[in-house]
Amino acid sequence: MRDLLGVLDIERVTLVGHSLGGGVAMQFAYQYPERTERIVLIGAGGVSQAVSPALRAASLPGAQLVLGALGLPGMRAPTEAVVWALNRLDHPLGRDAEDLVRLVDALPDATSRSAFLRTLRAVVDWRGQVVTMLDRCYLTAGMPTLLLWGADDMIVPVEHARLAHDAMPGSRLEVFDGAGHFPFHTHPREVLRVLRTFLTDTDPAHWSAAEWRDLLRRGRG
Repeated sequence: MRDLLGVLDIERVTLVGHSLGGGVAMQFAYQYPERTERIVLIGAGGVSQAVSPALRAASLPGAQLVLGALGLPGMRAPTEAVVWALNRLDHPLGRDAEDLVRLVDALPDATSRSAFLRTLRAVVDWRGQVVTMLDRCYLTAGMPTLLLWGADDMIVPVEHARLAHDAMPGSRLEVFDGAGHFPFHTHPREVLRVLRTFLTDTDPAHWSAAEWRDLLRRGRG
């Protein structure tokens, strides 16, 4: 991300990160505060240990074979049947089922599946998430932060949003009823409206190296 911004000749940005990307956004802001104006986290990982059983299962040995099998032509009909059933039963996971299927479709070969699983296993194991940003959330003091979450998120539960909101001084929290892990797909207009309001109503952060050092030295106190 840092190198991409350099190539594009962009000095400072508002970061918007979804799911694992939320953790990436927080890590970027932590490492490069002088280049970060605001943070927007959507269903972000890295808050608490609890996480979807599906992600825990994906971290186990053999997951690559399962992902490969899901991509076989003969699996399309059973997969679509499961999605249909979840929607008919009004199960919360049904709101995200089609997006999750698209994620599997985006991993068409062994190389891409391996890269995905290596990344996942760096932060998730059978117990759940093994990293947390809560011990550094106080560093968002003075940096406008917006949390967007689906009330029915089955991948990263909405309780994580409330934990992060409490730990991030001055942060804003918006929870979308009837939305799952992809609120920008199920509620695009509402998400865009909240995001635009946030960008309009907040002033970008301006951290200097000296201010950052002082905040780190003072810590939570």
